[in-house]
Amino acid sequence: MTHPARRLLFVLLLAGMALTTARAADPSALWHIVHDRCVPDEQSKQDPAPCASVDLAHGYAVLKDRDGATQFLLIPTARVSGIEDAAILAPDAPNYWDAAWQARHDVEQRAGHALARDVLSLAINSPSGRTQDQLHIHIDCLRADVRAALAQHQAEIGPQWSTFPVPLAGHRYRAMRLPGADLGGTNPFRLLAAGVPQAEMGEHTLVLAGATFAANEQGFILLDDRADLTAGDRASGEELQDHDCALAR
Repeated sequence: MTHPARRLLFVLLLAGMALTTARAADPSALWHIVHDRCVPDEQSKQDPAPCASVDLAHGYAVLKDRDGATQFLLIPTARVSGIEDAAILAPDAPNYWDAAWQARHDVEQRAGHALARDVLSLAINSPSGRTQDQLHIHIDCLRADVRAALAQHQAEIGPQWSTFPVPLAGHRYRAMRLPGADLGGTNPFRLLAAGVPQAEMGEHTLVLAGATFAANEQGFILLDDRADLTAGDRASGEELQDHDCALAR
């Protein structure tokens, strides 16, 4: 390759890197994908691409995240900033958590087989622990060490918030036990808001892990962490997930 050709290739590579960085830095990237592409395509062609699915009636889309082998995102089709947005607590607000749990089958499809209930999880990060300003719930596998810790201390988790006995990913979480094979009318946002003022919701992250309790009772473990930037805790519950899904292997 001649010197001018190498120089041109170098310039093109730099331009491509700059474009990728710009997209990554755009806090509205997810919103534009759903609002500008997935929803119009579903409306006009009944094809949600690049999303995996769009539910216009219930107001959400499911998108395969570019990171990880099995990670999907549940994203509202309405403009909702995140866990701090008052719209998630409106009387007619969709239960995005229930929809995200139903979308766990997309994770299983990518994994190539069904996954144990306690392998699957949902997570939403706080504003300080995320890069996007459109609400999105991460749907993916738990980290193996987190799954083991939840199983070991499962009997210590009750129906009310209490401090989880050991740190998870180096951070102290609160935990609550939820009954039921599906969430139905149970909305984790409302469970958090019952004890947290609206103005402080944005300091929190939530993680929902599938669980099977004694006597083969199906349910969930709901986890909550509060940001403490002085201690390096950005309240990013996604830290409890494994986007390579080692447990699937």
